[in-house]
Amino acid sequence: MEKEVVVVVNPGSTSTKFALFNRENSVYEETVRHPQEALEKFGLVSEQFDFRYGMIKDAVDKAVAEKGLKVVGSVGRGGPVKPLEGGTYRINKSLIDDLKSCKYANHASNLGGMIAEKMATDFDLKESYIVDPVTTDNMWDKARISGLPGIERACRVHALNIKAVARHIAEQNGKDFYKANYVVAHLGGGISIAALEGGKIVDVNDGLLGMGPFSPERAGALPLRGVMKLCYTKPEDEVKKLFAKNSGLKAYLGTNDFREIEKRVLEGDQEAIKVFEAFEYQIAKEIGSYCAAMKGKVDGIIITGGCAYFKQFAENLKEYTGWMAPFFVYPGENELDALAEGAFRVIDGQEVPKEY
Repeated sequence: MEKEVVVVVNPGSTSTKFALFNRENSVYEETVRHPQEALEKFGLVSEQFDFRYGMIKDAVDKAVAEKGLKVVGSVGRGGPVKPLEGGTYRINKSLIDDLKSCKYANHASNLGGMIAEKMATDFDLKESYIVDPVTTDNMWDKARISGLPGIERACRVHALNIKAVARHIAEQNGKDFYKANYVVAHLGGGISIAALEGGKIVDVNDGLLGMGPFSPERAGALPLRGVMKLCYTKPEDEVKKLFAKNSGLKAYLGTNDFREIEKRVLEGDQEAIKVFEAFEYQIAKEIGSYCAAMKGKVDGIIITGGCAYFKQFAENLKEYTGWMAPFFVYPGENELDALAEGAFRVIDGQEVPKEY
């Protein structure tokens, strides 16, 4: 059984992570970097398929042959698709059509399902999968209402890592993931702070364009008067890029490199400290709001993502919020592991795959 592996694919904007996982851990991992100039010739990200696939297939074949492995599954990161229940989905024609057309967003993760399907074909597998895509949507109806008819709160979330981390914390603490409640803060280039009730994300800020604290590069929630004024002075695409890529810590401190910002804070840079205290403060308020939304019935507050490696940052968030519920720190993103686990749950009959 240890020789049975799934191929796991997680495409990013300028790189493609891929790995081979058995039921216990990764037996091979690699990240292929793609020069920006090579990607600029493509329009839709789905047009990068042949370019990216060719760069990783040979490496997968070589690793499988050298290690004497048997590929029993193929799984890719789920791209922005129509709103879905959480879980593992069998890749079918409808899903591939939406990923290829970039119907819901022109995002690199669209390639995850496309590459997984091709891997399955090449390894003569009957099925391939995606797991907990970013448009996983189990929001309470009351959470969708924004304050103005015609503008609805959207569920866009780092569902894959958030659910995987909460599942691990539940297992470590002897709790049933499907009966436990958590508030999970995924803190990276984008920020998702989510309420999980019985394994489902029932509320979350839209960390890309809309709600919640500012991030290393995103604006988060802003005073409406200032937003209105800005929108009347700049084109829509320019405003969207500003809010999604050039705001937050980057706008205030000139960088979105969290390690550099951590260094400046620890060295006593007063401007960095001032902005970083606001960053912590906004995150803590958001965590507290979701604890209130769950009426205090919270089995744990979990901090995850790349920013959680900064120990002082995690300790400060614990001081703000740790009195509300048990506090856990799970640094980094564990998306490759989460994808493999989702695939094996289906392969081993622990979960029935959903249909798109």
